[in-house]
Amino acid sequence: MYSALDVAKYVISYSNEKKYEISNLKLQKILYFIQAEFLVSENQPCFYEEIEAWNFGPVVPEVYHVYKIFGGSNIYIRNFNKDKILQKDRELIEAMVDVCSKYSPSRLVEITHNQTPWKNAYIRGVNNIITRESIKSFFS
Repeated sequence: MYSALDVAKYVISYSNEKKYEISNLKLQKILYFIQAEFLVSENQPCFYEEIEAWNFGPVVPEVYHVYKIFGGSNIYIRNFNKDKILQKDRELIEAMVDVCSKYSPSRLVEITHNQTPWKNAYIRGVNNIITRESIKSFFS
């Protein structure tokens, strides 16, 4: 299992390499879908931090606060050591980034707002945790 920040850095690095737009909003949704993929296909989480139900969908607060300085702009990073993520895990992460890159951040928000893990956890202004169990159950 990784830190969400390392996974986020890998997502950003890969997105930069592929010339995909990656804002903080989009990054948050991609992290949610990556966590779902790992819970279903690997039967374990990708990262240990919790995901919360915020107004604009699922958010990993620790990652959000690091990248909020970018606002809605594209995030760029340099020199992330890809070896922090195992090759087999990189392939799962990259596949999810490739799929999500086709959607705008607002479309990803709309998608997550229509899924029961976010809908069941969301209470305006509360930032409840979206449980791993609810994510795994929905995507299984």
